[in-house]
Amino acid sequence: MTLRRFIIALVLVLVILAVAVYVWVLRLQPKPGSDIQALAERYVRLVLALGQHDPDYVDAYYGPPDWRTEAQHAKVPLAEIDAAADDLAGDLEMITPPATANDLERLRHDYVTRQLASLRARVAMLGGARMKFDAESKALYDAVAPRHSDTEFEAARAELDKRLPGTGTLRERYDAYRARFAIPRDRLDRTFRAAIDGCRERTLKNVRLPDDESFTVEYVKDKSWSAYNWYKGNYRSVIQVNTDLPVHIDRVLVLACHEGYPGHHVNNVLLEKNFVRDRGWHELSVYPLFSPQSLIAEGTADFGVSVAFPGPDRVEFARTVLFPAAGLDASGAADYFAITDLAHVFGYARDEAARRYLDGEVDAAGTIEWLEKYALQSRPRAEQQIKFIDQYRSYVINYTYGQDLVARWVESQGGVASNPQRRWELFEPLISAPRLPSSLATPESP
Repeated sequence: MTLRRFIIALVLVLVILAVAVYVWVLRLQPKPGSDIQALAERYVRLVLALGQHDPDYVDAYYGPPDWRTEAQHAKVPLAEIDAAADDLAGDLEMITPPATANDLERLRHDYVTRQLASLRARVAMLGGARMKFDAESKALYDAVAPRHSDTEFEAARAELDKRLPGTGTLRERYDAYRARFAIPRDRLDRTFRAAIDGCRERTLKNVRLPDDESFTVEYVKDKSWSAYNWYKGNYRSVIQVNTDLPVHIDRVLVLACHEGYPGHHVNNVLLEKNFVRDRGWHELSVYPLFSPQSLIAEGTADFGVSVAFPGPDRVEFARTVLFPAAGLDASGAADYFAITDLAHVFGYARDEAARRYLDGEVDAAGTIEWLEKYALQSRPRAEQQIKFIDQYRSYVINYTYGQDLVARWVESQGGVASNPQRRWELFEPLISAPRLPSSLATPESP
């Protein structure tokens, strides 16, 4: 045997051995005395293993670096990941907390169990399985968004048509009106930072955060999303804002709350502080994007605007802070926010477009036309939306339905806009502990 062949053979043996060892770790059976802590570690390793097959799956990880390195080297096949997940599901069932267990013990067990079931659904999808839109969202996110009819969107269009008289189609008039409130590119950074400062100030009055939490802001292009929070651990995030399309004055405040305070950045910081560091819960050191965790994360992040700026506070902050920072005329601020609030219903049109498109009822071209009509999206934004749906599929419900679910849960317990302190009291526990979407269901929820 030549030296070259010997080296190749040795490398193959080492690779096979690495896979075998990693699979053994993933499928390690609980010994007497094993508990949720040991099973949580196996769950984390499975998430990292699946991340080798899906670059979007692991949104954040700040656990032991060697666990990720092992996953990268092993590249465990999907079938082995699913088999290990099946073993883990059985072991979790064996240690189901008794009725006498405290709320935190039950919460932890339910959370890992449901997150694991979502992981198995994602494994099946990557293996070629296809589900209808609603079945997929239930399997991945523990929720099914209600359907909205064309009649609802037609009624909203008729109302908006009255508010925006003139020539041209409603979408053209809406685009022209909103263009007056687009932030100039050379003022975007100062306006975004002014929004962040306002969101942070209000959040810190109601939520205790580590003194060393921080984030950096980057401006990017050629993305399917409008903004993204990349949580890095150690209480730090990188927030990226996509500048492919104009950023409007209302949207900059949404992004500041959603990605920063009291949204994703705060949510991740509190989970790391309260559970990874203070309690040693391994499972919260990894964030699988396609999981129930995302519906809570996106829903609270979107509702965070109404928490930080209840009632008329949002318009007043925009008028006195954001409009001057952007160099825009603030005289039409109240009317502008009233119109964009009216257009909020068109967010559900995006969900319906995704459902019909992914269920094969409408092709991409037809979906773009439908988004232009019922979501009032410009052609470039509708095309960007298709890219997002192709990449993230039923994830779209996490924004609209996630926000609705969180809002109903908070407001059903007195956290209404006229009682902002109560709203914060209910909202803070949602962003500082792991929760499942099904646990937020109210009698009015589907």
